[in-house]
Amino acid sequence: MAEESPAIVSREFLFDENTKPAPSCHASTIVEAKNGNLVAAWFGGTAEGNDDVVIWVSRRVGDKWSQAVQAADGVDVDGKRYPCWNPVLFQPKEGALMLFYKVGPSPQKWWGMLRTSTDYGKTWSESKRLPEGFLGPIKNKPVELPDGTILCPSSTETVAKPSAWRVHFEQIRNNAQTFRFRGPSSPGEPPIDAIQPSILFIGKKKLLALGRTRQGQIFRVESPDLGETWGPMSLTSLPNPNSGTDAVTMKDGQHVLIYNHTKKGRSPLNVAVSKDGMTWQAALVLESEPGEYSYPAVIQTADGKLHFTYTWKRQLVRHVVVDPAKFALKDIVNGEWPK
Repeated sequence: MAEESPAIVSREFLFDENTKPAPSCHASTIVEAKNGNLVAAWFGGTAEGNDDVVIWVSRRVGDKWSQAVQAADGVDVDGKRYPCWNPVLFQPKEGALMLFYKVGPSPQKWWGMLRTSTDYGKTWSESKRLPEGFLGPIKNKPVELPDGTILCPSSTETVAKPSAWRVHFEQIRNNAQTFRFRGPSSPGEPPIDAIQPSILFIGKKKLLALGRTRQGQIFRVESPDLGETWGPMSLTSLPNPNSGTDAVTMKDGQHVLIYNHTKKGRSPLNVAVSKDGMTWQAALVLESEPGEYSYPAVIQTADGKLHFTYTWKRQLVRHVVVDPAKFALKDIVNGEWPK
């Protein structure tokens, strides 16, 4: 069940029980291609982490989503097959549509991959492994800086037990030929276990990253210089149940965050809005029934609408279109979602 709101333009699934390409799906991503069409991707197979998990892509042509097609698998150069993880679609201002994804036995041991498309997601180039030590955007979309640099929000999980989770950022230049590593100066004290950041623009050169933690709250970390350096990480008042989030800065400068506003479980799924990246207001509840509604993605298209995709009970991917001009915002006080 989703909240009924004048802001919601449409609500649909990318596929149904009869057309879904795999029993289980997760980690969707969405982009507006240069021709104005939407493209979505996700990973799917028998279950997360199994070797048959591949990357699926669907294009919205006209008023419906196309039948999903396989866009990448986890077959390595030696012929061994691994699961695929966390696709991320990104359309730079110049150049081909990009599909980043991960391949490997686990998030602790995976590596970054990239394919590109010059026909708006219909066909894809040969897969390319990213340089050693670079993973690309780990779950959420990159942002493009004024000089054309693509700044990827990324993170790592160590093989130690318990695994240490650390956020970093990667700069991509020269048509994905040049990679540079950038990271927060400190994960905080005591260290915050954080992964899967999203990047927001909060000033001319100031960036803000938000994301998932093990500490029960969403983290925040700022950069004063377009991602060259990052300050110490801290926790916000917004809850996080150790589940993925996403965010975007809209054309009017306001910020939109989609996340599970709870410290336990993956329902409800909420949308909040902020003018400054510090104080957030409640905008929508997209899902509130028992179940898993998780790993969301959000973009704003050229027409000003917001597009959300997210995992629906690990079985389907839901797509919701929202008109942000029709939000009825309410204050979130002390981290409590308003009744």
